[in-house]
Amino acid sequence: MPSAASIQQWQLPRGIDLTALDAVPLPLPLRALLFRRGLTEPEQVNALLSDSPLPKPDGHFPELETAVQRLHQACLKAERVAICGDYDADGMTSTALLLRTLRTLGAEPQAAIPSRMADGYGLNCSMVNELHDGGVRLIVTVDNGVAAHEALSRAEDLGMEVVLTDHHTLPKTRPKALALIHPATTPDHSPYRGLAGVGLAYVLARELAERMRQPTAIASARDLFCIGTVADMAPLTGANRTLLREGLLHLHRSNCPGVRALQQLAGLGDRPLRADDIGFQLAPRINAVGRIGDPQLVVDLLTADDQNSAIELGRQCDSLNRQRRELCDAIEAEALALLESDRDPLPPFLLLAQGHWHHGVIGIVAARLMERFQRPTALLAADGDGLMRASVRAPEGFAVDNALTHCTALLERHGGHPAAGGFTVKAEQVHRLHEELNALALTWIQKRGEGILVEPEALLSLAAINHELWSALLSLEPFGIGHPAPLFWSRACTVTSQRLLRGGHLKLTLAQDDCEREAIAWRWQQSQPLPAIVDVAFRISLNRWQGEAKLQLEIQALREHHACLDLHRGLGVYRCTSPHGSTVEIRNPSGERLSGLVNSNGVFESEDNRARHPYVAGLIQDACIGLGLLP
Repeated sequence: MPSAASIQQWQLPRGIDLTALDAVPLPLPLRALLFRRGLTEPEQVNALLSDSPLPKPDGHFPELETAVQRLHQACLKAERVAICGDYDADGMTSTALLLRTLRTLGAEPQAAIPSRMADGYGLNCSMVNELHDGGVRLIVTVDNGVAAHEALSRAEDLGMEVVLTDHHTLPKTRPKALALIHPATTPDHSPYRGLAGVGLAYVLARELAERMRQPTAIASARDLFCIGTVADMAPLTGANRTLLREGLLHLHRSNCPGVRALQQLAGLGDRPLRADDIGFQLAPRINAVGRIGDPQLVVDLLTADDQNSAIELGRQCDSLNRQRRELCDAIEAEALALLESDRDPLPPFLLLAQGHWHHGVIGIVAARLMERFQRPTALLAADGDGLMRASVRAPEGFAVDNALTHCTALLERHGGHPAAGGFTVKAEQVHRLHEELNALALTWIQKRGEGILVEPEALLSLAAINHELWSALLSLEPFGIGHPAPLFWSRACTVTSQRLLRGGHLKLTLAQDDCEREAIAWRWQQSQPLPAIVDVAFRISLNRWQGEAKLQLEIQALREHHACLDLHRGLGVYRCTSPHGSTVEIRNPSGERLSGLVNSNGVFESEDNRARHPYVAGLIQDACIGLGLLP
C-alpha cells in the first residue's frame, strides 16, 4: 500500500538579503533561516538570544490580585482547597505544582482529577457535589474549567468559590467564578499570551509565594512548569521561552524527588536537559498514566517527598508507558490491516472504527496514520449506549475544528482546534459523517495536492555540520511550537550505506565531497530502494550512545538528486544548471540562454542586461538557491 508521504512537494526557501544580519555572530545558514522567520533586524535576533526580564504579571491578568488574596486567606486559615486538574501532562503538572505550593504555605490542598474513561474532560457536577460533601469551599481549576458551566453553577448554588485558571477557548459569556486567570484576558502583545495551564498555575503560585514572603514554597514549581509546558506543546515564545530557558539550566538537579525519579528511569544522567529530553523522555511517561491509568499516580509521584517512594511510583509510570506503546502498536497494526483490506484508493479522510480500541491512545495512532498518509484521520472506539468516541488529527492546512463544526448536525458533541480534535457520534451516523468529512477533505486535497510538503529553511553542506554549528544551534533553543527546530537541506549527497533497524528506522551514511555524516530516518515508510545520490531535508541532533555523543542528521524527507533544476513559471519551464563552480546557466522555454556567476559575497554577476529585470532577477535568485549556490 503506497504512502501518500512518498509523494513529496519540495518548496525551497525564498531569496533574502544576505547582508541584513551580518552583525549577528551566527553562521550564515542560521542567519538566513532567522531572516526567513521574520527576524530581519539584528536587534530582533539579539532579543531571541538574550531574554528580557518579564513584566509583573499582575499588570497583565486583571483578576490575578483577587485570586492571590483569596488563596492567601486560605493559607492563613489552613482551609481545604481542591485543585481540579486535567488528566494530561499539563493538567497533572499544574495540579502537582499548586499542591506542593499551597501545602508549604499552610493550606490543606487536595487533588481532584476526573477519569478519562469514566468522567471525561474537566470539572463536573458530580465532582463539585463530592467536594462540597467533603468540606471543600474553595476550588482552583487548572487547565480546565471555562466550559464547565453546569459545574460552576452548581458550585455557586452550594456557596463554593472557584478560581478558574485555564487556557482553552473562552466562551462568549464569562464563566461564573470568583476570579478568572486566562491568557486571553492579557493585553494583545503580552508575553503571557501563550501560557499553558501549568504556566498559569506557576504565575499564580509565584505571586502567592511573594505575597507571603516564602520564595522557597515554589522551589520546584519551575521544574514542573518546564515539563508541563513542553508536554502541552505550548508556543515557546514570550514568557514560555524566558521561563523555560531559565528552568532547563537547573531541571537536571531538581529538588522534586518525582522529577529526579523520572530522569533516572529515562537514563538522562546528570547533564543539563533540553526541551527534546522532556518531549521524548519525561512527558510520555507522564501522559501514559493519564491515557490508560489513574492520573492520581502522577500527582502522587510529583508531590512525593521521599526519593524511594518516588522511584517506586516512577516505575509504575514506566510500566504504564510500556503498556501504552504496546497498545499503540497493536491498534496501528489493526488500522493498517483495515486500510490494506480495502482495495479502493485511500479516501480523502481516513475514518476507522473498532469497538475495542482504547480511548486513551487512539489519538496517538491517529497522528501516526496522519503523518504516514498525509490525510486527516479519525479513529473511533465504542463509548457505550450506541455511541462512538473519536480522536482526530490533521495535516497543516486542514482545520479540524472547522470541519467538525460543519458536521455539527451529525454529532452529539465535538471540540478541538485546527490540528486536532474529538467528537462523539451515534454509531448509525458514522457512514454519513464519513461522507461529509470526505467531501471536505477532497476539496482541501484538490487545492493542496497529494503528499507531504517539504519546506527547508536554509541550505547546509555536510561539512558545515560541526560542533561550532551545534553550539550556535543550542543558543537558539528551546525549540518547539512557534519556534521549531530548523529544517535544513543539502544537495547531491551520496548514499554510501543504508541499514534498516528494529522498529522500522533507516540508518544511513551520506557523503558529500570529502565529508561523511551519519543519518537516521525514524519510522521509515518507503519500501523502494534509495537512489544513489539524493537531496535531503533534515534536522540536526546529538546522538548519545554508550557514553559517546555524535552529531547526526534526522532525515525528514529525501528525493533523487538531479543536476538540472526545472523552474515552473506559468505555462513555461526554465531549465537551470550549474556547469562548474559557481556559474549559473538558465534557458527559457524558447531555448534562449542567460548565464553568470555567484561571487564570494553571494551576489549574481552577469553581463547580460536582462538579468537586471525584476522578474528575471527573481528567477535567477530562485535558480541559485535551488542549485545550492545560496543558503
